[in-house]
Amino acid sequence: MKIQLTPLEARILGALIEKEITTPDQYPLSLNALVNACNQKTNRDPVLSLDESQVQQALDGLSKRHLILERSGFGSRVVKYRHRLCNGEHNPILMTAQEVAVITELMLRGPQTPGELRSRAQRLASFEDLGDIETTLEMLAAREDGPFVVRLPKMPGAREARFCQLLTGEPDLAAISPSASHPSHMGTEVERLEHDLSLIARIEALESQVIALTNRLNQLSNVDSPNVGD
Repeated sequence: MKIQLTPLEARILGALIEKEITTPDQYPLSLNALVNACNQKTNRDPVLSLDESQVQQALDGLSKRHLILERSGFGSRVVKYRHRLCNGEHNPILMTAQEVAVITELMLRGPQTPGELRSRAQRLASFEDLGDIETTLEMLAAREDGPFVVRLPKMPGAREARFCQLLTGEPDLAAISPSASHPSHMGTEVERLEHDLSLIARIEALESQVIALTNRLNQLSNVDSPNVGD
């Protein structure tokens, strides 16, 4: 694949594509609107807290590679941004509406199962059923100018395998493992922390007891020792 993005660049392009589809009247986006779109608490995983300087730096890099276009409105000094990733004049990639929806969701929310994509991508394109999602994933994986997605190994006990986008390179399987953010794993970490704190408290209590006993023994030793000159 000719296009390689950083995770931040993928978030920016995903947000721009999403807003082009869902809120066309507000598209293209100003820097402030784009920062807010990248930092949304809904339809994002992970949720980020980017500032304007971070987003602007990534925009500068995307601009040099002609993956975004900067435009100022008539009579306005506010610069607005539109993506040039797919389906526009001089854009490097041509995709169906379904392919755009799936790759956008994967850029915004990370690896997902076909079932998850079916429910989440409906806001961006029409899918008749789960088979439509699976067909779209197969097309993205088999494209000559791709592949754009890859099927991840099925996790133990999982009913469906997840798919990951490849615009940011080959996936780090350890980093995107559900155990890294799974509630049960988080519960285990909390339990471990509580155990460690309890252990520390017990050690401190024992140390205090040892000091108290040592002082008591010293006092008894002084009482029992004969005075010099007696």
